[in-house]
Amino acid sequence: MLQEALRDLDLPTSENGDGGDLVDTVVLLASELCENAVLHAGTEFEVALTVTDDEVTVAVTDRGAGPLELHLAQPRQRYGRAASHGRGLALVQRLATTWGTRHESDGRHIIWFSVSRGSVPVAPAIPAAPPDTERVWSTAEQARWLLHVPAALGDRLEPVELVAELVRRLRELLDADSVDVKVDEGDGTGAREVARDGAGHGGGHAVEVRLPMTAPLRGVLRVVHRLTVHPAGVDADRTRDLTELIAARIAMAVESDWLRGVDQRRRAWMTYLAETSELLGQSLDVDLAVAVVPQVVVPRLGRWCAVHLVEPSGRLRLAALTHADETKLPELRSVLDPDATPGLPAELRARFAELGRDGSAPVRFAVPTDGIALPLRARGRTIGTLLVGRPDGRPHSPEDIVMAGDIARRAALTIHNAQSTGAHVAVSQALQQALLPRALPVVPGVDFAAEYLPASTGSDVGGDFYDVLTVDPSHWLVSIGDVCGKGARAAARTGLVRDVLRVLVRDDRPLPRAIEMLNEVMIEAGDPLQFCTLAAAMVSRRRPTGVDPSGRSAHTGLDVELVLAGHVQPVLVRAEGTAELIGQFGTAVGLLPSVRLTCTPHRLGPGDTLLVYTDGVTERRRGREQFGAERLLEVAKGVAGRPARQVVAAVREAVEVFSADPLDDDVALLAVRAAL
Repeated sequence: MLQEALRDLDLPTSENGDGGDLVDTVVLLASELCENAVLHAGTEFEVALTVTDDEVTVAVTDRGAGPLELHLAQPRQRYGRAASHGRGLALVQRLATTWGTRHESDGRHIIWFSVSRGSVPVAPAIPAAPPDTERVWSTAEQARWLLHVPAALGDRLEPVELVAELVRRLRELLDADSVDVKVDEGDGTGAREVARDGAGHGGGHAVEVRLPMTAPLRGVLRVVHRLTVHPAGVDADRTRDLTELIAARIAMAVESDWLRGVDQRRRAWMTYLAETSELLGQSLDVDLAVAVVPQVVVPRLGRWCAVHLVEPSGRLRLAALTHADETKLPELRSVLDPDATPGLPAELRARFAELGRDGSAPVRFAVPTDGIALPLRARGRTIGTLLVGRPDGRPHSPEDIVMAGDIARRAALTIHNAQSTGAHVAVSQALQQALLPRALPVVPGVDFAAEYLPASTGSDVGGDFYDVLTVDPSHWLVSIGDVCGKGARAAARTGLVRDVLRVLVRDDRPLPRAIEMLNEVMIEAGDPLQFCTLAAAMVSRRRPTGVDPSGRSAHTGLDVELVLAGHVQPVLVRAEGTAELIGQFGTAVGLLPSVRLTCTPHRLGPGDTLLVYTDGVTERRRGREQFGAERLLEVAKGVAGRPARQVVAAVREAVEVFSADPLDDDVALLAVRAAL
């Protein structure tokens, strides 16, 4: 565009009459200034053209270091080779009528030149190198060229790229055979080459300067001169001075890059630990919690990982094991499993004993491969050990050991919580089972069946219960109830209701009176929130009416005296295929000082079934819809006349099919059938 603008002007005529010499000269000098702006300033630049009757002026504006200063800071032909910098301004000085440079207060830098329109100078050939008569660099100029990187360019360079640029400048300034930088990050992998410029065949006169960096970083800047250079031709003092000068600048870049890497790794570790905690916290089952630990360790912290837990007897048990190469698992298991043959090596047994005595720090081992052993400690005691084999191709770094220790602490706490929860669940389930009869009576002519579906299989103890008590060979107390609430308090109240009712009925009290006395006992407890709904029935064998063909007494069914204390109505299923709700509602026990109860008599003919249940059946939900009493009656009709266990199984299956959601309330079912 500059050339086109000049062609359109009325310039002095050259020999061929087109003013080409002046145009070519201006374009040549302008292109040199633009190149300087790109290479040294590293910023955007502007070109301004001004034409008067006497001269043509071009100004190049950028926001970087001044080309004049950079020109004065370029190396000259003093140390055995020609410099390749500053030719652009040398051309400007020779071809322009006048030229100059200035800095503006807003940070802009302007360099300009003018060419007279009256006489066009002849451009000499570009010299291969500035002549020896040019002035020699001062020490300050050498240092400036060596260290100065324009801010705009430095911002775009990665630290490693900046080190490479500084190394290149040092080699050019010293005319060295090679310059290289090696850094040891203290992670056990040894020194690595960060940057190199030059062939560096290993021979020659070498100068090494330590990079001034903070531990654990260590580094060396090494300058090698050719073997062909006589030692007397090498200015050793100057070489060391400039090398030490650039070493500090390189150290800053290396340390900055290392700190950035450390920060990135630290962020990655934080994410890793957060994900590990989330994985470990997903289950309170001991086996699942232990199985997760090796999966989060391998392969990030080691090639293999094993978890041993301390049994109540004090012996170690291999609880989990994984390897990055699954084909090596059998061999690894044979070494690490105390129950396998040949069992634990002597070194591992010694390390386990060491962790058991003082489980505060990891210990190293070398069998079956080298690695680290860490204690799994929770609540002040060692509950196991975590073994981590070395990563692929390197030993564990200090950072690896710290992270493994953190994971060991998290894993120990998770495993301990799972063990505590497991013990609590076992106690709760044992208590739940203790509230139910271990077995139902087996009586000729009477068929009993029951099922209990707890809403929780965890540590919560439900308040639903059922019971069958043999009062005498002809009478049985059948009861089912639902205590308000869950947990230990509900379990205690459930036991109270069941046991007190048993005692009161054994003393030949009528069933309504026994329930009234039970209410008095519960009111005395002073806990109105722990009331109970109860359905109790005294089932009696009817007197024989004759003998069957085998000669045994023939029975015509069962008599039932039913009392409902705030409980849902039972279902009477007739053998001929009908079903109905029976009983009259009364007051729940433990809620009010006095209760209103009604005892209703019922007869069960041969094949008839009495089904009592808790409200977890009828109140089972599917969205806004409930299972309901009508659906229960339909299910009961479908199994009329069948054995008691089939009646119970059919109702349970219908409740489970009705909704796929987990149970939100306990379900208790108890059926009594008069045998045919």
